[in-house]
Parts: sequence; structure tokens; C-alpha cells
Amino acid sequence: MPGLHAEVEVVVREPDTAVGFGSGDVPVLATPRLLALAEAATVMAVGARLGEGETSVGTRVEVRHRAATPVGGRVTVTAELREVDGTRLAFAFEAVDEQGAVVGEGRIERVVVERERFLSRLSR
Repeated sequence: MPGLHAEVEVVVREPDTAVGFGSGDVPVLATPRLLALAEAATVMAVGARLGEGETSVGTRVEVRHRAATPVGGRVTVTAELREVDGTRLAFAFEAVDEQGAVVGEGRIERVVVERERFLSRLSR
């Protein structure tokens, strides 16, 4: 399974900004939105390979937001599965803008779980 990858792309709009997220007061891509895009790419990368009734949940994140992207700027986030250890999946991700500059990068770990069993724990 290592090597699986996916990408997501977004044109930054007001709701994607630090102002829109409440994570800052400047109208540029919010770090929480960057992370959400990266997580979406990890989910897409392995979704079709999970067994019936399985899903993955995020457990650890490392993110470095290196450059600002203004409203109207396009960002593409690519995630690649780098390591599988039992049910633990480790991804690397990179976000680039339309000029090819790296605006963010990091690592995300997810764990494969049985969806119903996982959800049943929440109702206890």
C-alpha cells in the first residue's frame, strides 16, 4: 500500500481564510484549512483500499505552513502514504501554489478502524 497518493485543489475563498476560520485576522489561507485539505487527501488516497466496514481516523499531525496564499490563489495538496505498520498509516503531504511554491508540508498519521465498533464507543 505505500505509494498510494491523492491530491485535492482549492481556490482560496473568504471562508478558507484565517479570518473565516477564526484562527487569525488576515485574509489568507488558514492553517486549519490547509490541514483539512491535507487530511482530505489522505482519506482519498486509501479510501478505496480499505475493507468493507473500515474507515481511518486521524491520530497525529505535524504541519508547517510556510507561505501565505491570498483569496483567489490556488493551492494543490498532495498526500502520499509512506508507511504502514499494522493499522497505522503514515502520510507525507505537500501543498503548492499555482506558481509551484511550497506553501505547506507535513505528516499525518491515521489508524484503520472498524466504523461501527468505533462509533459504538461514542455512545457509551
